[in-house]
Amino acid sequence: MELRQLEYFVAVAEEQNFTRAAERVHISQSGVSAQIRQLERELGAELFDRSTRTATLTVAGKAALEPARAALAAAGAVGQAVGQVTGLIRGRLTVGMVTGCTLTPLFDALAAFHRAHPGVEISLLEDNSDRLVEGVRAGAVDLALVGTATATPDGLDALTIISERLVAAVPAGHPLANKRRVTLRDLAAHPIVCMPPGTGLRTVFDRACAAQNIQPAIALQASAADAIADLAARGLGIAILSDSMAESYRDRLTVRPIDDVEQPALLALIWKGTHNPSVRELLTYSRKAFTKSDPAWR
Repeated sequence: MELRQLEYFVAVAEEQNFTRAAERVHISQSGVSAQIRQLERELGAELFDRSTRTATLTVAGKAALEPARAALAAAGAVGQAVGQVTGLIRGRLTVGMVTGCTLTPLFDALAAFHRAHPGVEISLLEDNSDRLVEGVRAGAVDLALVGTATATPDGLDALTIISERLVAAVPAGHPLANKRRVTLRDLAAHPIVCMPPGTGLRTVFDRACAAQNIQPAIALQASAADAIADLAARGLGIAILSDSMAESYRDRLTVRPIDDVEQPALLALIWKGTHNPSVRELLTYSRKAFTKSDPAWR
């Protein structure tokens, strides 16, 4: 008994006609008939009543139909499983990362994935969040770590890594350094140093200002938190950062929460479906890496 015989048997049973079944499986009608006859000899019973123009299942044929379908489905599952493993032996995975990101759990996940699947070539692309989101949507990027103002960008899947409020950071002696909390209107009276448009943090800040009809004076823009902090420390403006970003600079900057910005800035892994087995595997390693890391990153 061969799988192709079962395939032809199911085709005839479903089409109820040898000619249509032959067209469906792309061989001659005589070829289908010969294989069905061979299958019947092996089983010791006729599967079809051939006394009419319609190929009708006999009692034996009815009994054989569902097991035959199950056998074909099982064979297909075997092929799919092997195909997924083969896809992880070699291939390419493009990972996006927001500019200036230094979250070591992502690097840990990439390293663990590479050790397990050395045949998969990993490409790392650094860009702003908006372009990375579009890259994932277009299929040019398989998985990306981005800053975002929404938990799950439209049309994509996401895993939130960080969710925290914005803060303002100022050097000692700045007029706002003595205030325990500041508002957007407090900030509007001073030059601002922040990330450029297209980043999640900037999107949150711009939306909050627009909601209150506030037009902040954006003096300087930089993609890296270190650069923003250094510029603020030199008195060139108020740094707009997330709480965890600002933590590293408390030795030279006074950090204050922005009282009226309630929407958090998010850092998330995003992807479009998990049909690619490499994406599924990297997600597994990423979840493990971030779970083991600092609780602020969960």
